[in-house]
Amino acid sequence: MYRPIHFKEDRLPVLHQAMAAIGLANLVTVGADGVPQASPLPLLLRADEGPYGTLYGHFARANPQWRETPAGSPALAIFMGPDAYISPSWYATKAETGKVVPTWNYATIHARGPITFFEDADALLNLVGGLTDRHEEGRAAPWRVADAPDDFIQAQLRGIVGFRLMLTSVEGKWKMSQNRPAADRTSTVSGLARDGAASVAALVRAGGASVP
Repeated sequence: MYRPIHFKEDRLPVLHQAMAAIGLANLVTVGADGVPQASPLPLLLRADEGPYGTLYGHFARANPQWRETPAGSPALAIFMGPDAYISPSWYATKAETGKVVPTWNYATIHARGPITFFEDADALLNLVGGLTDRHEEGRAAPWRVADAPDDFIQAQLRGIVGFRLMLTSVEGKWKMSQNRPAADRTSTVSGLARDGAASVAALVRAGGASVP
């Protein structure tokens, strides 16, 4: 990923926090035939497994991507945070020089590692339980996997294949107007607020220093 110095985010705790908050990633793999494939999948981060953490998820068994991906081959999980179009009409610089162009602000994380697969029922149950608990956390009446009949859950588990990525690198890019003059950043925050892009406005206001 191209990451100019203004936009780099390499603090692993910040990246982990953002990955966990975003939850969904596009998982990109390359088959033995050299053809890339991608699936949007909810992923569970185990931050304490390995130097960069480990991601877990599962494919539908009917999804050909897992069958066509050699075990141990490189995989890329792309997490996308908030994003928004940036109009040059917002910039204070527009009135001063006119030398402005449109752009797009966004936050993204690229997490890489070799992919391995597992079909063990206990491991799959642990995975879906972890994913469920992660996203049900804080609800007034959280749903648990154990709330469903065991035979039903076992049948559902037979329809999925788990995967694991022990991460070898995690790169973040927070492109949030850090390269613009202070006056342009201030006016960009106002423009984003008017457009209803409050999450991007908050990141621009923070200079890209906070978690999406």
